Amino acid sequence: MEIKKLIDSGLMETYVMGVATDDEVQQVLLLKKQYPEFDEALTKLELDMEILAQSMAVPPPPGILSKIEQEVNEIKLREQNLDRYTSPEHKYQQAEQEKVKQDRYIEVESESNQMRIHKAWRWVFAAVFVLGKIFLGFAIYFYLENRQAQEQIKDLKLEIKDIRSIR
Repeated sequence: MEIKKLIDSGLMETYVMGVATDDEVQQVLLLKKQYPEFDEALTKLELDMEILAQSMAVPPPPGILSKIEQEVNEIKLREQNLDRYTSPEHKYQQAEQEKVKQDRYIEVESESNQMRIHKAWRWVFAAVFVLGKIFLGFAIYFYLENRQAQEQIKDLKLEIKDIRSIR
C-alpha cells in the first residue's frame, strides 16, 4: 500500500520531466533499487512520455541539415582564415576598401558612422518628398471641389423643393 502512495504521489513525474530536486532524485533512485514495482511503473511512465513526445514532434523542414552543414563549414573557414585576416597586408587592403566605401556613402550623422546611406538614395528621397507635396495639393484641391459640389447640390435641392411647393 505504501508503494502505491509513492507511485501516485507525483514523484516519478517530476523525476521523468527533469524538475525534481536533488533529494527527490536520490529518493527515486533508492526506491528504484528497493521496489521492483516502482521501477516498473517508472519505466512505463518514461515510455509513455517518450511516445507522447514522439507523437507531438514536429519534423524539421526539408533541407535543414544541409543548411546547418553549410553554416558549420563557413565557421570552420572563418577560423582557418583568421590568421590571414590579421596580417599587415590585409589591414592595408581593408583600409583601401573602407576608403572606397566612404566615397559611395553619405554620412547622416557627422559624429557617428553607424548609419550611412548610399548616395543614390538621395534622389529617391527627393522624389518621394516632391510626390508627397503633389499628392497633398491634389487632396486639398479635390476636398475643396467636393465641398463646393455639396453646396451646389444643397442649393439645387432647395430650388427643386421651392418649385414643387409653388405648383
